[in-house]
Amino acid sequence: MQLGDHVPSSEHIVYVDESGDHSLTSVNPEYPVFVLAFCVFAKADYSTLVTPRVTDFKFKYFGHDQIVLHERDIRQKTGPFKILNNQNLNKLFLQDLSDLMNEVPFTLIAAVVNKLLLGHHYSDPESPYDLALTFCMERLQMHLRPKAPVPIVVESRGKKEDAELELVFRRVCDGSNHLGEKLPNLDIVFASKQTNAPGLQLADLVARPIGRHVMQPEQPNQAWDILDAKFRRDKNGKVDGWGLKCFP
Repeated sequence: MQLGDHVPSSEHIVYVDESGDHSLTSVNPEYPVFVLAFCVFAKADYSTLVTPRVTDFKFKYFGHDQIVLHERDIRQKTGPFKILNNQNLNKLFLQDLSDLMNEVPFTLIAAVVNKLLLGHHYSDPESPYDLALTFCMERLQMHLRPKAPVPIVVESRGKKEDAELELVFRRVCDGSNHLGEKLPNLDIVFASKQTNAPGLQLADLVARPIGRHVMQPEQPNQAWDILDAKFRRDKNGKVDGWGLKCFP
């Protein structure tokens, strides 16, 4: 490769996170779902709008940008988020976080697998992770129809787990999907758990509210109210089956 050459690349990048575990042997009756969320960013937006906005938020509340925003830690007020035990600060923090999520531009594609229903409907069900990954990849392909490789960034979970995930990913790309076509321009990228990537943190923040809404749609859910506008839709504004796949 000559200096000045560049590798062809998509104008988009995707960050992925999950909520719930994908085990079918132990199902939490209070949260019996597995959620996989794809946050699709235009790279131009990600570099010029998303990353600076997340950085400014961290500077405001922590004075530096080495904090990793974890939904669970924020919700339970643990680690560096112990500061949120101050009720007034907690209110300001959550409002600013809601504003941030509302303002940063991305498209949301997600899959929710109900593990209890899956076990009841199928005698030998597929892994919830494999199902959710396939559903999201299919919809991403239909959304972008990419002509160049799209990086799909997932958090590394260990050598064995990563190898298993990549095998499923490659099978879907090779045509094992409901589209019945190859997906040559979807590319998986593994990121260390220590990676301080704004995209991964935003994906972490969206997954659980989606699961909560699917389980209890009548319950007030401020995070869902923000996320609802970001889902991929058909031309008539339909989300179900387009930006959100619930199974079975």
